[in-house]
Amino acid sequence: MALLDKKQLKSFLDKKTKEYNHPRFILNDPISIPKKFSKLQDIEIIGLWTALLSWGQRVSIINSGNRLIELMDGSPFDFVINHTEKDRARFLKFVHRTFQPIDALVFLDFFQKYYQLNESLEDAFYVDSNIDPIKKGLIQFKNIFFNSELIPKRTQKHIASPLKNSACKRLNMFLRWMVRDDEIVDFGKWKKINKKDLLVPLDVHVQRIALSLGLLKREKADWKALMELMENLRELDPKDPGKYDYALFGLGILQNDGLGEDKMFV
Repeated sequence: MALLDKKQLKSFLDKKTKEYNHPRFILNDPISIPKKFSKLQDIEIIGLWTALLSWGQRVSIINSGNRLIELMDGSPFDFVINHTEKDRARFLKFVHRTFQPIDALVFLDFFQKYYQLNESLEDAFYVDSNIDPIKKGLIQFKNIFFNSELIPKRTQKHIASPLKNSACKRLNMFLRWMVRDDEIVDFGKWKKINKKDLLVPLDVHVQRIALSLGLLKREKADWKALMELMENLRELDPKDPGKYDYALFGLGILQNDGLGEDKMFV
């Protein structure tokens, strides 16, 4: 892609965002799993879990999300709150790539204990700060999740942290789902976190397009690269820079798969 000046770049990305931020996007995306629900806690539980399983082919991710819904009897929040140790046995065969049954049991334990004391997962991510609120929120969430020394260390790899220079792609995707309120794809259920602070999920598709458009120079998809990318995206739209995830990811998927624009939603 030829480099564009700032005005041209904004116009191009705004156009692509409008094209890809469309209800048709939902069908073949992991967000289709939490979209099955209307209750906040159902959306949070299955949304976070599906987001954290979002690596590999999207078909496989969606299949695993649907399997989780089945294992929770179609009602994630009710199951989380009321299930017993005996009910957890059904998860002993749940596997998604490196996510193993022991990890599923840790997730169930976290959800049950958390919702016994809290109404929404937003409070686990929300930090009242004008400086790096999302970074602080991601760190806070991981600390809350792993607040027991009894949790296996292997499970920690499934929840990334900026402290390890991770771009935290999957957690940032989940935050976009819950915070952005455009009434098209994202839910906009959370009101404490401001969408101006959101960070785009920096995956290989987004990284490749960002590099080609001159939005990114750092070639490693880590936290430092994410900060560089967000600085440039905020110059284009300081109120809602996270929306450009649609343009960058959409362009990346099309380029990677060699598909025409009408094929992205098939």
